[in-house]
Amino acid sequence: MPDTSATDAVHPLPSPAAQAERLIELGVHEVAGISPEDIRAFARKGGDGVLLVVHPDRAPASALAPLLLRAGKPGFVVIDMPDVDSFTPSAVELPDAPLYFVAGLDRGDQMANWSPEEALPALDGEGRTPLVLTEGIHWVLQQPAVLERNRCFMTIGSRLRKANGTLDARTPAIWISNGTGRDGRERRDTPKVGWCWWGNRHTWLGFASAAGREGP
Repeated sequence: MPDTSATDAVHPLPSPAAQAERLIELGVHEVAGISPEDIRAFARKGGDGVLLVVHPDRAPASALAPLLLRAGKPGFVVIDMPDVDSFTPSAVELPDAPLYFVAGLDRGDQMANWSPEEALPALDGEGRTPLVLTEGIHWVLQQPAVLERNRCFMTIGSRLRKANGTLDARTPAIWISNGTGRDGRERRDTPKVGWCWWGNRHTWLGFASAAGREGP
């Protein structure tokens, strides 16, 4: 698969075999209806620096977000995103398989303070593909250190298409809760799956992307 990134060097991923064990430990295989043996066998096909991912059709964001952990507290989806699993791949193509690999992960820090509207064509121009939300969650599950205060990321490969055919202006992101507002003080410092507007900029959000994906 394609190259690695600067983010890989700073926050290296565990081996695919170790990632498989992590998913099994968390019970993701049960959510996805995949046997531990099948996950382990697929992991053996992966090389260094790749992320092992369960297809969102098998393991949706609503099931994965509570498995995130920081400061001993589980992650959560914001209360005003009850339709989180309706944010599906948009302008990206995922392998047609229950398990696949993502290579060359990058948090997109250099695009902080860009809007999603500005970032997407820039990523396309670099030959990179934006992460979908579940890929971003898998990344943090396997390497929690990649989610840092003031260095979090959006996953603009996932969008919600409304009944009239237009795209919802919300775009998913993963960051760290400050425990304010409806999050609740008890959730301070916990991983948070939320959204930002398509045309808005945020100094603390980059745009997570990959060099490519590979199925069986």
